[in-house]
Amino acid sequence: MGGRKMIAISKPAIGQEEKEAVQNVLELGLLAQGVKVAEFEESFADFIGVKHAVATSSGTTALQVSLLAHRIGPGHEVISTPFTFIASINAILSTGATPVLVDIDESFNINADLIERAITDRTRAIMPVHLYGQPADMEKISNIANKFELSIIEDACQAHGAEFNGKKAGSFGTGCFSFYATKNMTTGEGGMITTNDDRIADSARLLINHGMRKRYYHEQVGYNYRMTDIAGALGIEQLKKLNSFNIRRSKNAKFYGERLGSLKGLLLPRTGYNRTHAWHQYTMRVTQDFPFTRDEMVKNLMGKGIGTGIYYPVPIHLQKTFTGLGWYEGEFPVTERVAREVVSIPIHPLVTHSELEFICEEILALEGAA
Repeated sequence: MGGRKMIAISKPAIGQEEKEAVQNVLELGLLAQGVKVAEFEESFADFIGVKHAVATSSGTTALQVSLLAHRIGPGHEVISTPFTFIASINAILSTGATPVLVDIDESFNINADLIERAITDRTRAIMPVHLYGQPADMEKISNIANKFELSIIEDACQAHGAEFNGKKAGSFGTGCFSFYATKNMTTGEGGMITTNDDRIADSARLLINHGMRKRYYHEQVGYNYRMTDIAGALGIEQLKKLNSFNIRRSKNAKFYGERLGSLKGLLLPRTGYNRTHAWHQYTMRVTQDFPFTRDEMVKNLMGKGIGTGIYYPVPIHLQKTFTGLGWYEGEFPVTERVAREVVSIPIHPLVTHSELEFICEEILALEGAA
């Protein structure tokens, strides 16, 4: 590495505003879910363009609560994708429902053209995952959901600010967001449910608070999935900066595209028609036409002090923990091929121009080193 500091694959952009906001909460002493969470919820709902936003403890709990609020449980099926973080599928299983997987297309998202054939009389919802920050084809998915009277639960955990046809991800059905430390905006841990449905919002609020509307009067079984006011204070300040963060990510993506676009065998990510990409990750595909394998590229870049990530090396249907669900190797060929090829490089807003130049130089050097 020659003394060069590692360029992180992700890094939270925390400024003085966030520090002061947290300090104010600590000094006030009201740390549990309170006024800052409520303020964050209102601001986030306005940002997404929906009536309600319900803060939760994580993106995973946002997914689980959304499913439960839609009354999805044992005997029901939810259609999703095999190319996602395991939380998407764990959330479905946690309700007692069965995940039904549909292969992806070249955008890394669920192939909407394959969804209808996966629908049965037990299907209750479609859960598209807006992977890496690019929305799935929400026009086709919405049409299918309307045709079969299905709920849409968007896993928008990586898509803060992404848009389809000028409409924010998380506003097409019930949206689920994560504010984990690596996301485009962060509260450390935390999540958000977005919806225009009064009943879903009310049910979600009960579920995250032990089924309690009035203190110690419990209307149903629930959980402690509340967000703290510390996280809420962080979220308020991070949301103010999200657009500027995403603009920087977009500029970084454009830079990579201009510098690396001519490399044979390296497939760069593309933004689909009528979509605004949030660029949570900049994910390339290293194909057999590239002079090095994906893993060789990763080893080389890491050795040069360039952080990389493989999201995700093992598809959902090939995870050992799901062996008993009946999925098999070869069932989702696009997903399996992509999982062997993907690699992400730093795109977060704290990457400097000189670091971007260095990353590109090292990748370009691989072609000449073959």
